[in-house]
Amino acid sequence: MVRYSLNPENPTKSCKSRDSNLRVHFKNTHETAQVIKGMHIQKATKYLKDVTLKKQCAPFRRYNGGVAKQWGWTQGRWPKKNAEFLLHVLKNAESNAELKCLDVDSLVIEHIQVNKAPKIYRQIYRAQSWINPYMSSPCHIEMILTEKEQIVPKPEEEVAQKKKISQKKLKKPKCMHLRALTALPEDPGSIPSTHMATHNCL
Repeated sequence: MVRYSLNPENPTKSCKSRDSNLRVHFKNTHETAQVIKGMHIQKATKYLKDVTLKKQCAPFRRYNGGVAKQWGWTQGRWPKKNAEFLLHVLKNAESNAELKCLDVDSLVIEHIQVNKAPKIYRQIYRAQSWINPYMSSPCHIEMILTEKEQIVPKPEEEVAQKKKISQKKLKKPKCMHLRALTALPEDPGSIPSTHMATHNCL
């Protein structure tokens, strides 16, 4: 692993950690690492410790051929050795964060990636002078922790309570004018002064 596959947006608020050529299965490590991606560092540490104690299951979503299941997950395992290696990389990243004076309680696993390492070739001797390959699949692990920004809520604005006027009250003056017009007699001379004033306003 020459370089990281991702550069953090804010390097001053981030820390990195990686390990190469680990003698641990690539597929199991990949599935376990995908679970803790995006978690807080305390939650990820607790989860990996629970996996080693077989209290929580690591779901296998991609490399799940012939994998058993647990209630709540489709398929999963308890990869103890893989969780221990991930814990080692996570603690190394936490130490780097303390060295950079970052807030450890607000660290989040922004990026974690497991890559294939060159396979290690061994031999197994069979009957009739046969020799079969006995391969192992090591891996590389890289991790980036980022200090999560604390969002400060805006102060509650004092909203002036407006006096609500019902639709019934808004329609009331118009109805009064219509009633006054309909109540006018045929003889204009007999119209009271109040009706005339209302008619003139209209």
